[in-house]
Amino acid sequence: MDLSKIETLIEFVGRSSITELTVTEKDTTVRIFRERSANALSSTAESVAAVEQPAQATVPEDKPSTGGFAVNAPIFGVLHIAPAPNDPPFVAVGDEVVEGQTLFIIEAMKVFNKIAAPRAGRITRLTDVNGAEVEAGDMLAEIA
Repeated sequence: MDLSKIETLIEFVGRSSITELTVTEKDTTVRIFRERSANALSSTAESVAAVEQPAQATVPEDKPSTGGFAVNAPIFGVLHIAPAPNDPPFVAVGDEVVEGQTLFIIEAMKVFNKIAAPRAGRITRLTDVNGAEVEAGDMLAEIA
């Protein structure tokens, strides 16, 4: 497991209500934990708050070769392109989106993080990953 993945895990634990995380990749196991403060909210309330607040996708300063802005995964987890298994996807290539519109959901540690459009525009490219793991920084979509 490389250092950037470990740093991402530490940031994830710091931003979430998780008090302990153990991840094994190949022959390496990383365990990250923190003490919960006395005035912390209940885990149920924290989980609901995490679902309601969309995670902002990152927008790189450099434009990709097609002239659009890349929407990258802000965290690692399982990518979902639709709100439920039999529902249509949030967006498709060619769709016009507004800033803040939900594009995807990334499930990480049983918390569903909405990935919002960082800007308005038209979807020019989408990932073909659905129901599989994505890493922080993976390109999910492109908005022109």
